[in-house]
Amino acid sequence: MINRELINPQSIIVVGGSNNLHKPGGRLVRSLVDGKYRGDLYIVNPREEEIQGIKAFPSVEEVPEAELAILAIPALACPASVEVLAKKKNVKAFIIISAGFGEESKEGEQLENQILQIVNEAGASFIGPNCIGLMNTHYHGVFTLPIPEFHPEGVDFLSSSGGTALFIIESALTKGLRFSSVWSVGNSKQIGVEDILEYMDRHFNPVTDSKIKILYIESIKEPDKLLYHASSLIRKGCRIAAIKAGSTDSGKRAASSHTAAIASSDSAVEALFRKAGIVRCFSREELTTVASIFTLKEVKGKNCAIITHAGGPAVMLADALSKGRLNVPTFDPVLANELKSKLYPGAAVSNPIDIIGTGTPEHLAMAIDYCEKKFDNVDLMMVIFGYPGLVKPVEAYEVLHKKMGECSKPIFPVLPSIVTASPEVKSFVKKGHVNFSDEVTLGTALSRVLNTPKPASTDIRLYGIDIPAVRRIIEQLPSNGFLNPSEVRILLKAANIPLVDEHTSSDLDEILAFAKKVGYPVVAKVVGPIHKSDIGGVTLNIRTEDHLRLEFERMMNLPEVTGILVQPMLKGQELFLGATYENRFGHVVLCGLGGIFVEVLKDVSYGLAPLSYEETYSMIHSLRGYPIIKGTRGQKGIDEQEYADIIVRLSTMLRFTSEIKEIDINPLIATDRGLFAVDARIRLEK
Repeated sequence: MINRELINPQSIIVVGGSNNLHKPGGRLVRSLVDGKYRGDLYIVNPREEEIQGIKAFPSVEEVPEAELAILAIPALACPASVEVLAKKKNVKAFIIISAGFGEESKEGEQLENQILQIVNEAGASFIGPNCIGLMNTHYHGVFTLPIPEFHPEGVDFLSSSGGTALFIIESALTKGLRFSSVWSVGNSKQIGVEDILEYMDRHFNPVTDSKIKILYIESIKEPDKLLYHASSLIRKGCRIAAIKAGSTDSGKRAASSHTAAIASSDSAVEALFRKAGIVRCFSREELTTVASIFTLKEVKGKNCAIITHAGGPAVMLADALSKGRLNVPTFDPVLANELKSKLYPGAAVSNPIDIIGTGTPEHLAMAIDYCEKKFDNVDLMMVIFGYPGLVKPVEAYEVLHKKMGECSKPIFPVLPSIVTASPEVKSFVKKGHVNFSDEVTLGTALSRVLNTPKPASTDIRLYGIDIPAVRRIIEQLPSNGFLNPSEVRILLKAANIPLVDEHTSSDLDEILAFAKKVGYPVVAKVVGPIHKSDIGGVTLNIRTEDHLRLEFERMMNLPEVTGILVQPMLKGQELFLGATYENRFGHVVLCGLGGIFVEVLKDVSYGLAPLSYEETYSMIHSLRGYPIIKGTRGQKGIDEQEYADIIVRLSTMLRFTSEIKEIDINPLIATDRGLFAVDARIRLEK
């Protein structure tokens, strides 16, 4: 639980406070004092009478009552101190920075459990143990540096790791990012990242609360809670970015299908973040860059104008934007030439706009004005302006400052001269701005922001699927293992997944009759073995009855074969669709192009069932092979709407069938007549 005493305590006890600033207790006291904590501050230290000018009490028994206690003493001593403070001193919030608990040993975990029981019985909040503390606009309860500038409109930062939090703060400071609060949860014995998000969501005040949250997460213990409250905050106007570290494969899966071979716990994280609308980041620099983007005016399109006085960085930025599926459009030639006539000879205006190294602050202002008022196909501006030694950077940065306030379109300042123009850059940042010193990092981060979908709808729609019929089918099927082809077809039909005609038999005459009925060429596959291709159990493009007869006889002699399945040979683009069940997360749905794209390139997208159409289109569009789906180089594209329909319907069925642990539709063939599932495997575990 999180209470007012933890967030805004009127009195604080530091147990283990010290005069030695190289010890956690000493640094804690110094942080509180330097942070101008306005409440009553008490120190417990049995060896000193005064700590940094503040009276010290020899024990927790003798200290006055207070609202918050911060403990910086050995782990073994913590339970007894917490008990006295909770029961005799009416303390309602605890921060334990000490290590030596569950992160080290079972004995340490027992100490944690003792403390948790005491604080829960007292109805108190508990952060830690093994954390750096908590700091916000009310107090700085940490024993570490740096301590950033705090502002109500700054960023709320939630971190599983104290050390990593400090490095992220360092990265943020170089960009001018301010903070509203920094939470380090350590072992998260009572309060974890999900709980803090829940508190922020339930108590959100759109007038006074920060609308930017960044997260560093090492373990997602409650995915549903994270999903619900993160998406709720985003719907209320907040923006959230997160790093999820430590993603590894979920155990040693047998590669029984492409789905199982590709999917991992990281797939579940990707899917969760997509559904919640969280911008996923992969490094400290990327996280703080995304947070800095959040502080600027909201971008309402993907058309980027680049304004620079140095060609190379502009080209690298254009490349980064294009790779991120953002646009760097050319301008109206008449207006572009009009602008060029007002710049120095040698300037370029095709986008990027290069005012060249001798360009003046007036030229910079002119280029910005054209992008703001005259170029209709511009949604945002990115200004790269360093210090070439020819103009005063302070004048250029003053133009930027003025235009960022005046313009309706967002302006992203890239000021790379953080050494040669250090005072000027710091002055610019002091005015409340951020600075993106690296243009490629900015381009990549902006792409992540603009390609992250909004939170998915929470409405559950059935899309015409007869869920009671699906449940009856599931209940009648075997309890464990892979279903046979006929059982797979029954389930997929119930989900309205279009299927190719097929017939399975161990009787040659039946197989030949079916092939004659549907027409050659046909495909023959063995029934029984899971990995058909590995044993030569698939033959394509069988054009004659004699060829089919030979393949039937050969395949029936392969090990574990119980029959032969025959289908008409379909021609078209191969697609892939699958899902795997992840504990706590639910079904992770995978989609992509088939063949080499899934087998070798692993070009797949992930979503968490059930999927909305917006999520599904986001998954399809994020594929590297999407141009093939759309149609490229004269090749006809596929019916994207039908592909999305199938993905949504499959995910809807999975929402009501937790017994399905793995499903693999590979390939799903896109033909001129529509999309058809050609081969599928389903594994049940009841």
